[in-house]
Amino acid sequence: MTDSQLIREIKDGNVELYAELVRRYERKIYAFIFHMLKSSRMEMFADDLSQETFYKAYRSLQTFREVEASFSTWLYTIARNTVLSELRKQKHVNVSLDQSGLTPQTSFDSLPEQKMLRNEKVSMVREAINNLPEKQRSALILREYDQLDYQEIANILGQTVSSVKSLLFRARASVKVQLEPYFVDPIFDEYEGMNQR
Repeated sequence: MTDSQLIREIKDGNVELYAELVRRYERKIYAFIFHMLKSSRMEMFADDLSQETFYKAYRSLQTFREVEASFSTWLYTIARNTVLSELRKQKHVNVSLDQSGLTPQTSFDSLPEQKMLRNEKVSMVREAINNLPEKQRSALILREYDQLDYQEIANILGQTVSSVKSLLFRARASVKVQLEPYFVDPIFDEYEGMNQR
């Protein structure tokens, strides 16, 4: 069943099918929330905020209108707003991506020294992303890690597609500038997430 079919069934009273929607999105939503909380050192709340996101979505499912957004876009929007609300409560302003174990897919050389160097580079890229303003960071995470298209990101962030492209351009440029002093040769092409799309 598609998301749309499941939602229609749930709205018609088959509420047990909501578990299937949760199963489809729980890992992505958890990872997104975890990334947003990491720099504030609040990642321990990721599980609670994920559950809160799915609870809010369930409570509001009757008002969900597919003509306005896809279910996944709507769910990411709820997740983002839930995290930002929690961060405001905790008076933290930085939202980030950090050591979560989720990195753009790249191949490692087999030598231990090469693995160590590669891990250092990945860590530096994450740190550079952590230093981005919240909207740039969110746009970059949604595009490069969650592989969402520009329109979905625009809907989640409440921006236009051209604004999202601008946010991504500035985010990539900032990451590149932050990393240039550390690398003689550009490493950005090695990361799927750093190329222009």
